[in-house]
Amino acid sequence: MTKYREYYQKMVDNNKEVFENFQRLHDRYVLDEEKWQEEFNKEGEKILLVIQEYENKLCSQSEKGGYSHFTPKLAEKFREEVRKHFSMIDHIGIRVDVFALKKIKLS
Repeated sequence: MTKYREYYQKMVDNNKEVFENFQRLHDRYVLDEEKWQEEFNKEGEKILLVIQEYENKLCSQSEKGGYSHFTPKLAEKFREEVRKHFSMIDHIGIRVDVFALKKIKLS
């Protein structure tokens, strides 16, 4: 197993309950974005912090080993692995404003 997949699996295993709850919310969000956007953003902030923590751990290992020029590619592969499981992860933080037109009275 590659290092980034290993760290992804470790992240999910160590935060099993958080990721299970987010998976359920993610599935609901896929079906109705407008309805779940606010809650998705709120819970997504927590998930992004966990993802960032494990991404930093993964990349710091490469930097210590003298492979710092590979770090951006490694981080991107890790993020791609996250996107495989949570396709809407990049939608966290989107703000939805309700847009309404006022009727014009013609008389």
